[in-house]
Amino acid sequence: MDAATLTIFNHLFASVAEEMGVTLGRAAYSPNIKERLDYSCAVFLGGPRPALLAQAAHIPVHLGAMPASVRAAVARCAPLRPGDVVILNDPYQGGNHLPDITLVSPVFFSGQWPVASGPSSTDHWPLTTDHFLVASRAHHADVGGMSPGSMPLSTELYQEGIIIPPIKLVEGGARNEAVWQLILRNVRTPWERDGDLAAQLAAHATGAERLQLIVGRYGLPETIRQAHALIAYAETLTRAAIARIPDGTYRFEDALDDDGQSDAPVPICVALIVAGDTLTVDFAGTAPAVAGNLNAVPAIVESAVVYCLRCVALTLLGILPMNQGVFAPLTVRIPPGSLLDPHPPHAVAAGNVETAQRVVDVVFGALASALPDLIPAASQGTMNNLTFGGSRGQGPGTREEASSLEPGTWNLTPVFAYYETVGGGAGAGPAGDGASGVHVHMSNTRNTPVEALEMAYPIRVEAYALRHGSGGRGQHTGGDGLVRAICFLISATATLTGERRRRAPYGLAGGQPGAPGHNTLLRDGAAIDLPGKTTLALRPGDVIRIETPGGGGWGSSRSVSSVQ
Repeated sequence: MDAATLTIFNHLFASVAEEMGVTLGRAAYSPNIKERLDYSCAVFLGGPRPALLAQAAHIPVHLGAMPASVRAAVARCAPLRPGDVVILNDPYQGGNHLPDITLVSPVFFSGQWPVASGPSSTDHWPLTTDHFLVASRAHHADVGGMSPGSMPLSTELYQEGIIIPPIKLVEGGARNEAVWQLILRNVRTPWERDGDLAAQLAAHATGAERLQLIVGRYGLPETIRQAHALIAYAETLTRAAIARIPDGTYRFEDALDDDGQSDAPVPICVALIVAGDTLTVDFAGTAPAVAGNLNAVPAIVESAVVYCLRCVALTLLGILPMNQGVFAPLTVRIPPGSLLDPHPPHAVAAGNVETAQRVVDVVFGALASALPDLIPAASQGTMNNLTFGGSRGQGPGTREEASSLEPGTWNLTPVFAYYETVGGGAGAGPAGDGASGVHVHMSNTRNTPVEALEMAYPIRVEAYALRHGSGGRGQHTGGDGLVRAICFLISATATLTGERRRRAPYGLAGGQPGAPGHNTLLRDGAAIDLPGKTTLALRPGDVIRIETPGGGGWGSSRSVSSVQ
């Protein structure tokens, strides 16, 4: 295969996902999507066993888990036909947590062409197809559930919001209005969900148009041939990267602070088994599923592992297309019924955002034994999730009043709901200090601008600054966390879900740990310490202050002092 042509097609396929993301971000209504860019887009080879072909540089925890969503959509809604769009968010049927709503749609071409067989290493993927698939996943700021923002301190899935199994939202180009209205009626901010879902559909239209242009220029047989070659190339590169890791078994253990329902730490154990050009990742010894919402479904775990493997491969080789080939040399073993493979209806809202980060920490911790001159210390290890919401005034007060309104006017009820994650410190590494005030590892969003936040919601941002001195000391210093203080101008309900409040991000090679995070409620002149996971009934004038963890330091230093 011509290397130049392969590179061109790699960028062509990735550009489809990138343009989908631009459409989604520009068309969305909610600040979480249009400002924070909390969404992801990808392109897949079609067929009964879809294969990830390309993705944009969006959210790692979304993208690595998206193949499970696409497989579930195809398995449960086949046959897919032109104009179909499948929607889902059920974590136990291809999703990751309920606020992340995934859409999947096929892109067909006229006729069906024979396609030459690819390399033997890709024989388990479809070698003939007449279509591609495009997929988008966006974090919707509210999907119902027991608290605004749909990230409650839940104990079962049903408390977290509306559960959508893989079903057709659009069939043959016609939107299923019954499904659409059912979703909108089960959320607090239906006008926002209406706009954000429409933005996802617009992104899919962009993806379909761009794929049509590529096939129109190169022809379907050549486009499919290059797609298979890219997958085989990614597998070859991934195997080459694994082969550079010394053979052996490398172990590491860390723990979540607690599950939000008790104070007990929740251990996560991993053993990395490197044998030639294959890698087995075994999570035996990890805690059983917990009562709280930090359980993570296997797709999230695989996503975190693939993220770590890709980071290593990119560092060692300098190039690695992200597609199904990256998964091929990898085996992930997860104990059934554990924190990382819970049985339904265990709660999972925070597993996607918090447990995924700790899986990264333990995998990198194990890799540090094999590649001590490559792996950085732990980053902040949390997304510092904040959700809040309430009502700006009185909407329909009774069922009778609501039912007397014209259809659709209930959308005008003055309810608001918001979700954001807050950055922190990145771990230092052999090459230098860690970055400060950034989103790390499984999170890759922007920060919501203060102006946009204050314009959209009845709040005032009183502080947003670096938390100086929170990075772990060492030969190279960990990045500093952030301080974010938000004053609420009216009554509201807020939920904080964060980690690394008790167990600090670890340092490596003699470096010191980063400072743990800290949450505070400022009320009537008093400062009240808050746990990492809590739900609050806020009064006008209350201030939530979030201090995020710093990254761990790397390397010993004579001037090292403990982080306070």
